[in-house]
Amino acid sequence: MSNEVRVPTLGESVTEATVATWFKKPGDTVAVDEMLCELETDKVTVEVPSPVAGTLSEIVAAEGETVGVDALLAMVSEGGEAAAPKSQDAAEAPKAKPEAAGEAVDVMVPTLGESVTEATVSTWFKKVGDTVAQDEMLCELETDKVSVEVPSPAAGVLTEITAAEGSTVDASAKLAVISSGEGAAASAPAAAPAPAAAASTGGKDVEDAPSAKKAMAEAGLNRDQVTGTGRDGRVMKDDVAKALSGASAAPAPAASAPRAPVSADDASREERVKMTRLRQTIARRLKESQNTAAMLTTYNEVDMTEVMALRNEYKDLFLKKHGVKLGFMSFFTKACVHALREVPEVNAEIDGTDVVYKNFVHMGIAAGTPTGLVVPVIRDADAMSFADIEKAIGEKGARARDGKLSMAEMQGGTFTISNGGVYGSLMSSPILNPPQSGILGMHKIQDRPMAINGQVVIRPMMYLALSYDHRIVDGKGAVTFLVRVKEALEDPRRLLMDL
Repeated sequence: MSNEVRVPTLGESVTEATVATWFKKPGDTVAVDEMLCELETDKVTVEVPSPVAGTLSEIVAAEGETVGVDALLAMVSEGGEAAAPKSQDAAEAPKAKPEAAGEAVDVMVPTLGESVTEATVSTWFKKVGDTVAQDEMLCELETDKVSVEVPSPAAGVLTEITAAEGSTVDASAKLAVISSGEGAAASAPAAAPAPAAAASTGGKDVEDAPSAKKAMAEAGLNRDQVTGTGRDGRVMKDDVAKALSGASAAPAPAASAPRAPVSADDASREERVKMTRLRQTIARRLKESQNTAAMLTTYNEVDMTEVMALRNEYKDLFLKKHGVKLGFMSFFTKACVHALREVPEVNAEIDGTDVVYKNFVHMGIAAGTPTGLVVPVIRDADAMSFADIEKAIGEKGARARDGKLSMAEMQGGTFTISNGGVYGSLMSSPILNPPQSGILGMHKIQDRPMAINGQVVIRPMMYLALSYDHRIVDGKGAVTFLVRVKEALEDPRRLLMDL
């Protein structure tokens, strides 16, 4: 019996995903709930488990394909049908060395270091069926701090790779399986690929990355034309790309026709890095936001004197009582909630020919992370205290930077605040986060001369920017919203009296 594997629910407003990595190939035996593949959306990465135990009989959506919700990804043959393909594979793989199937030894992720919980598999130096010696390097992992090479725990044959190149693994994950024992060891001298590999490395006793070999073959480069930067001079895929960009006769410029002409000297100093699928999706969806919404931005400025004075007066007591620092974000969140009550269309969204008004505020707080922009959502921010808001922002921000936000934590937002001021931005026009109709941009606080009651005084000023969807929000409503935010921040007592 065959079972369909389909794209799971991706979350509110997320309609498609990209197939990033298949962990299994057709013919592989899978257990129920074992991860089959990984999908990437513009918000998070989603793993797809097997619905049943059996054999992966067909992959319908290949790596790199974009699929919609509930699209067919693969077929899994259930129950007794699982045994036949697997045993066939096992029989075919070691044809010349039937005695190679010895004891199975798992290859696990090595210790990554303190505070490092995951890594990305960058390169496999061996492929399934290759003979390996004990302590021979099998693959290379990349963390946010260092690269880690993984040695073979035993001599034998690499029978299975469970974490493909590009996949992210946690600190306790299994990477591969080695078939060890006397049979596997005895088959080592008979392995045919070894002499060829030695020849391809130009006489060096190192094994170049398989991905680099493939890239060299496709580009028509020989081993001597590429400088290896890996361990012991091993050639990596990036080394081939650098050699191609620096070669005067390389075909790369022809493939990059839309680019302006680049001199050979400049090309040798460039570095070309492929965009991650997450970054490609972010770029596409932000552009879709511009193309779909009638987006307009209105500006104002706010005198931060009163907020700064209030914060300085109570920050120590606030920290002592609530265990969290009093920042500016809670003031802005409260001010926006106050303004959204008066101008509810900024907190609404368009659904076909309907306008959906929200009688609650789920506040999105945009956060920059090493992998891209994410927007964790603080649910029911309109019912929260200053302390609750500060705690939620601190906790969500930390989880965002660590890449631990779940899909549920990033969906359902009704309005967004983006603080470019932390990076020094003086003014910008934020882009809407669909299907929301408004986003407030905060900026750097800067002392400027202001005319106050006929006197020129120096005040800490901040520019505010509200981008809004003009299809649902009129200019009057947008300006009113921004004025109410300004008034609440310049006189925080208005928040207490709901003025």
